[in-house]
Amino acid sequence: MSKLTIFEQQIAALPEVSVHPHRFGGREFRIGNAELGHLHSDGTLDIPFPRDIRDALLKAGLAQEHRWVPDSGWTTFRLQSEKELPRALWLMRLSYLRYMLKKVSDPQRTLERTSEDLGLSTQLKSLFQKHIPGSSVRAPQAP
Repeated sequence: MSKLTIFEQQIAALPEVSVHPHRFGGREFRIGNAELGHLHSDGTLDIPFPRDIRDALLKAGLAQEHRWVPDSGWTTFRLQSEKELPRALWLMRLSYLRYMLKKVSDPQRTLERTSEDLGLSTQLKSLFQKHIPGSSVRAPQAP
């Protein structure tokens, strides 16, 4: 089974995720009408994030700027070999977390549990906390 097929199957198995053809080729993953990200047939994975989360991922070298819209919240990750599959799945699960925090009845509990499962750094966890609806927590400012 190819790495792209494994990726699609694992993301499609997440609750509420649907898979659709992407307008520029490949597969698009959604929760409702919200796009979690899309995977092109060449293994290029594009995922939207809030700018602060995107900037933290870029700074840590966990993703790259999007090739067509680099000054946006979009990120790119190139899934070129099976050894990169765990990182691609991890990034997509971050996008999934972002949307699920808006839908669940106890987003704080979901963040705690999922941040532990994903091994989120304190900084990333704090950034996600900031995006919980109604949260008054603010991410620490960089010096």
